[in-house]
Amino acid sequence: MSVNWVPRGLQRATAQLPVATRLALRHYSSGKDTAREFIDKAAKPFEVFDRNAKRMQRSRAASRTQTSREVDYLRDEVAARVADRLLDIKRRYHTVVELGAGCGHLAKAVDDDMMDKLIMCEMSPQALSRDVDTQYDVEVERRVMDEEMPQFEDESLDAVVSSLSMHWVNDLPGMLIRVRKALVPDGVFIGAMLGGDSLFELRSSLQLADVERDGGIAARVSPLTSSRDVGNLLSRAGMTLSTVDLDDIVVNYPSMLHLISDINSMGEGNAVVQRLPFIKRDTLVAASAIYKELYQNEDGTVPATFQIIYM
Repeated sequence: MSVNWVPRGLQRATAQLPVATRLALRHYSSGKDTAREFIDKAAKPFEVFDRNAKRMQRSRAASRTQTSREVDYLRDEVAARVADRLLDIKRRYHTVVELGAGCGHLAKAVDDDMMDKLIMCEMSPQALSRDVDTQYDVEVERRVMDEEMPQFEDESLDAVVSSLSMHWVNDLPGMLIRVRKALVPDGVFIGAMLGGDSLFELRSSLQLADVERDGGIAARVSPLTSSRDVGNLLSRAGMTLSTVDLDDIVVNYPSMLHLISDINSMGEGNAVVQRLPFIKRDTLVAASAIYKELYQNEDGTVPATFQIIYM
C-alpha cells in the first residue's frame, strides 16, 4: 500500500502553505524520501521547456553556418535595439555580460564608446563559436554557460543584458534574482524576450487545423509570458526602477512553410517538454491554407508578428 508521507521536520512548515500546494507536495513525495530530498524536489521549478533539447536545436542550427547567418535578421534587429537602450543610460562600462548570447548578435551592435569588454555567455558551444573569427569593435570573451543558471560572484558586474533568450528559461524568477545579486548596487540589467502575442497568426492557424483534422489542440507553439507578468517578475526579483515596454516586429514571408523553416534555422523550434514529435502533413497543409485565408497580404505574402518585451 502506498502512503503519502511528509518528513517530520517539514510538517510545521508545510502547514502554512495553501491547501492546493500541500496536496501537491503530498502527492509528489514517494514515501521514501529523506527530508533533504523532499526539500530539493519541492523547491525545483516546474519545467515547461526541455533545456537539453533547446541546446541541441541551437547547436544544430549553428552548425549549418551559412543558413544560420541568413536568418540572423530578427536577432540582429533586437540586439541593435537592446544596444540603443544600453546607450541611452549615458554610462560607459568596463565589462558587460550577455546571457544567451547566441552567435554574437549584440557584439555586432556595440562599440568601444559603450564598453571595453563583452562577455558572451551561451549554453551551446557551436552557437558561441560560429563566428569566432569575426572581429568586433570591443574585446569579446566567450563562456559556455546556461543563462538559466548564471554563475557570477555577488556584486561583481556593472551591467547584464539578454537578447531573445529568456523566453526559453524555466525559472525566470530564479534567473533574475541571480542577476540582481551579481550586479553592483547601481548596476544595469536590460533584457528582451518574445512576448505572449508573438506568432499569433501561426498559433491560431495551427490550432484551427488541429481542431479540423484531429478534433483537439496540440502544443505546437511555445507558451510565452505577458508584459504584466514580466513586471511582476522584476518586482519579485528585487529589481528597482524597472520599466517594461513592448515593440512589434512584423516580417513578411512567402508562406507559412517559409516561416517555419526560418524558425527552425534560428534554433527557435518548439522545445516544450510535452511537445509532439511531429506534425502530420495534412494538418500542416491545412494550417498553411488557413494562414493564407486569414492573414495574407495584398502582395501574396503572409505576415508574422514578433512581440518583443523590453525590460
